[in-house]
Amino acid sequence: MTTPHGPSRPPRDDEIDVHGLSHRGSVRTENQDHFLLATIHKRVHVIATNLEDAGHRLPVEEQRLAYLAMVADGVGGGVGGAEASAAALEAAMHYVNESTAVYYGARADEAEFTLLLQAAAMRAHEAVRARRAALGAQGTVATTLTLYIGVWPTYYLLQVGDSRYYVWNGGRLRQVTRDQTMAQDLVDTGVLSSDAASRTPLAHVLSSALGSDTTAPVVTRLDADWGNVHLLCSDGLTKHVSDARIAEVLGAMTSARQACEQLLQDALAGGGTDNVTIIVGRALAPATGG
Repeated sequence: MTTPHGPSRPPRDDEIDVHGLSHRGSVRTENQDHFLLATIHKRVHVIATNLEDAGHRLPVEEQRLAYLAMVADGVGGGVGGAEASAAALEAAMHYVNESTAVYYGARADEAEFTLLLQAAAMRAHEAVRARRAALGAQGTVATTLTLYIGVWPTYYLLQVGDSRYYVWNGGRLRQVTRDQTMAQDLVDTGVLSSDAASRTPLAHVLSSALGSDTTAPVVTRLDADWGNVHLLCSDGLTKHVSDARIAEVLGAMTSARQACEQLLQDALAGGGTDNVTIIVGRALAPATGG
């Protein structure tokens, strides 16, 4: 049995092509974005046995439970934004790592896994608030968070703010996450058209963020597919690079690193007015039918 674009098993580590980068852009003096790529594993440690060749006969090698990718775009003056985005990633990573037991039941209990991810967002929200207090910062200190976690044969997205997740498959690019901005809220209520919303300053005013007065984490579950190319990015990319151009780059990519570097160059060529953070990942087709 295979998925529409590959075998039914999860990709091995050597079949995953993923790359991430972050750049301050052409205008900003510092980079307030942060990203993280990680895998979560289980491992059997044999303490003692009289079995011969136990290392070959027992399941002692590490098994990947989940693949994790996160992008956070800080909001705040001075060092506040950078501190906020770093605090969010650190807190979310710690919480998810502490909750690895849930992965064993993730396929059977979507509701429990969704609650876990929402709780991770709120833990990150509290961490940003604590970091703001420790800094004695005035004004807004907040961050977006877009989190991808793959638990075969599904994957989940956690979204707060306007950093985005796209999936490219079969020549089609789709933005899965919804921007949590004032402009998008007006589009959803019919006050603004999508075209008008993209030109208003409200397009970059967050209606939800970690550390802000309003935090509304959204969790989405999707089915894994070997044909997917995944893109997580901060709005420093999408301010300057159209969806059509993103689709073109992902459709012609030779590697995840090449795609990230090309998209970064496109963002800088378009003005580079903000920090730019990009993660691209895909499964490489196995040499045989898998």
